[in-house]
Order: sequence, then structure tokens, then C-alpha cells
Amino acid sequence: MPESVPTRRDASAETEAVSRNPATGAVLARYRHDDAEGIERRLTEARTGYLDWRDTPVDERAAVLARLADALEADIETLAALITAEMGKTLAEARAEIRKCATTARWFAQNGPGFLADEQAPVEGEDVRVCYRPIGTVLGIMPWNFPLWQAMRAAVPIALGGNSFLLKHAPNVMGSAYALEAAWLRAGAPRGVFGVVNVGNDPIEAIIDDPRIAAVTLTGSPRAGSAVAAMAGRALKKSVLELGGSDPFIVLADADLDRAVAAAIGGRFANCGQVCLAAKRFILEQPIADAFTRKFVEAARRLVVGDPTEEATTIGPIAREDLRDTLDEQVQKAVAGGARVLLGGHPRQGPGWFYEPTILAGIEPGNTAFDEETFGPVASLVVARDADHALSLANATEYGLSANLWTRDRALAERLARHIEAGGVFINGFTASDPRTPVGGVKRSGYGRELSHFGLREFLNAQVVWRRD
Repeated sequence: MPESVPTRRDASAETEAVSRNPATGAVLARYRHDDAEGIERRLTEARTGYLDWRDTPVDERAAVLARLADALEADIETLAALITAEMGKTLAEARAEIRKCATTARWFAQNGPGFLADEQAPVEGEDVRVCYRPIGTVLGIMPWNFPLWQAMRAAVPIALGGNSFLLKHAPNVMGSAYALEAAWLRAGAPRGVFGVVNVGNDPIEAIIDDPRIAAVTLTGSPRAGSAVAAMAGRALKKSVLELGGSDPFIVLADADLDRAVAAAIGGRFANCGQVCLAAKRFILEQPIADAFTRKFVEAARRLVVGDPTEEATTIGPIAREDLRDTLDEQVQKAVAGGARVLLGGHPRQGPGWFYEPTILAGIEPGNTAFDEETFGPVASLVVARDADHALSLANATEYGLSANLWTRDRALAERLARHIEAGGVFINGFTASDPRTPVGGVKRSGYGRELSHFGLREFLNAQVVWRRD
């Protein structure tokens, strides 16, 4: 998972956010950081927006979300071009991201009010209700890999519940942050219900500590999550963290290999492999390991690396130069530790921050490619003796975000799924996030949930109203 708290890559990182085109390295825009006065204005807007929004009937809040979905779809080509320019994903993937944002906003608009209705508590002979009340402004610290989706995934249920959302976005996608804020305003949200604060590292703790901030949610690396959780803990404020993943993709001997390979290609190489829920460690039961490997390498060879604005391209660049270099360091360490390169294994020469689709074999626990999250188009192949060994390998990680399991044996699948240490297990299908189901992790992949009614209620006060007349 990418860092959400910016790192100090150059002197300008402390005074401005710089957006660069990953396909060329060219500077797209510079966004001066908010000074103390600007931060104060944003906090005041968020608080004022909350005080107005919390008393807006939930059906009216839902109507804003429905209009927001329309606004995003109406502007899909402009927004997709912006995402591609700032982050480097292909135009097709950028359009899909925007459609997913719109679908999520509509689902919560249609279904969310029902989850917010008062509930009668089972206290015999008494009028006792549980009422879901907003708590204030939630600070959202978001990464760059899905510039609109990550922010929308958090903000939509938070706002529907009556809270306001203040976005601190990754510095390389600030254009997307401001475009999203403009879309909320066009949809009729009061100013401050969805706001943007542009800051580096230093002011974050003071912002979290500010009494106008009620809670914080972060999607990012374990390092960033640990730092922000400590800040929130000192301020006695709730946090939800969705952190890194080294998701296992288990293929057992009886699996449908063609379907599994197709899923593996999409699950590892979509968004240039820069997905927290992406499959990263491919754990293959020994009888089918060679056949899967052959099919997987053949399919990966057909991927087209290149200009993300070209419709034929299937893999664009890594989002930042330093991220590409870090990925290459991991690959070289893996090779030095005994991994065999079956495909790729190096950056692509020329302008931009491209990395060749890479498949590493001979991976075992202790190898960098097994132990660390590789955030890019790198797949690690691990051979298991049998199903129980595959389970042991799957759990031999500090992460626990999601997992894939491929087998025709339903009873075996259920047994293994019960023991896989992950927030989600996907049997014979793609890993996915969906507004109808919760998403989140265990272990060092974080805590709390987003989406569905679980995410909707994360930042609400379940207030008991006990009436005795």
C-alpha cells in the first residue's frame, strides 16, 4: 500500500504539492500548501458545513449523493483524463474508477437511509431506541493509487450519516482532490461537507488534535497508519485504517486453471499492480504449479506496457519515480535471495516511470518478495506441498487484507476460508470491493471497515434513547 502521509522527497515537498505525469516525468501543476490561515479556513468550513448538514433530513442528503453520481458520470472523460495524467493508470481503468464512484454514491443514496433508521432495542415493556447520530468532521488521509475512489469510498457513507469530510490527499493527485470537491459542490452539498486541505507532514498532528476534527480515517502503509493512529490515540479520537496487503492467491490441484490464470492476470496487473487488494503471492499446489506457471507467463507476455492514453495499453507507468525505484530494489533483493526471473525484472528504458510486468519463481518465506508488499506489476510464485501447506504459507505474513482461493472442492474451500487470516476471502473469483459488502483488514492491514452498513456506522454515535413517560 502506498504512503498516505507524504515523504520528504525534495525541498519543495514541504511547501507545495507537485503533480507530475508518470508517463513522461513532466510537471503538470504545483499546488502551494495551505498556510496556517488556509488550514484554519478549511477547518472552519468543515465545522460549519457539518452543523448545517447534520440537521439536513437524510433523504435530502441521499439526494445530494444521487446528483453527485450524475455529476461524475457527466464529466467522466475530463475526470478520466485528469486521473490518467496525474497517476498514470490507463484511460479505461480511470473511467472504470469513476463509474465505481458513481455506483457507490447511488447505492448509498438508495439503501443508506434504511441503515440509519432508529432501531427498537429488545427491552421488554420499555420504549428504548438506538439512534444513529453523526459525530462531526472526519479527516480522511488518502493515497494516490485511486485518486477519486479512495476518497469517495470513505466520504460517501461518512457524509450520508450527517458528518462532514475533510480530505488530505496524496500530493501527486491534488488536481483530482479539487475536482472531486467541485463535483460535491455542483451536486448541492453545502460548502465544507466535502473539503480539501493541502498540507505536508508537519501540520497533520495539529489538525487531528483540533477540536473540530472528530475522527480520522486513513488508507495507506502500515508505517503511515501507525503514525496517524498514535496521533488519534493521543487525542482520544477514533480511527479507521486500511493498510498494506500481501494477498495470497491460492490455486489448488483441482482448480480450473484457465479461469484462475485469467483472474490472476487481472488480480495482479490491474492498475499497474498498484492495488492494496491485489493478489501478490501466488501459492500453487505442487501438481499444477508448472502448468499454472506456463499459462500465467504466456498471458503476462501479452500485456501491453505503454502510453496510458492509448486504448491498446493495458499497463501504464508506476505513479512516481521513487516508487518505481523502490520496487526495483525489492526485485533485485528477491533475486539475490534466490528468486528466478521468469518475465521482466527491470524498469523499462526511456522516459516515464514504467516497470516491465515481472514474474518471480522460487519464492519462499524469508525472501523479500514473500515478506514485503510489492506495490507494482510483480507476481511472486510459491509452491505448496498440499492444501494445508498452502494455508500455512498464506497466513505466513504480517498482513491480512484479502485472499483468493481456487478449488472445486466446496467443503475444502469452506474449511480453508475459515482459517485464512484476512478481511475477505474470494473463492473461485476476483477480489473486489463493493458498496454492499464491508472492506478492511486484520493484523497489520488495519482495523475498522468501509462500505456497506458496517462502514456507514463506523463514524456514528449509536445513541440509546430510553423513554419513560
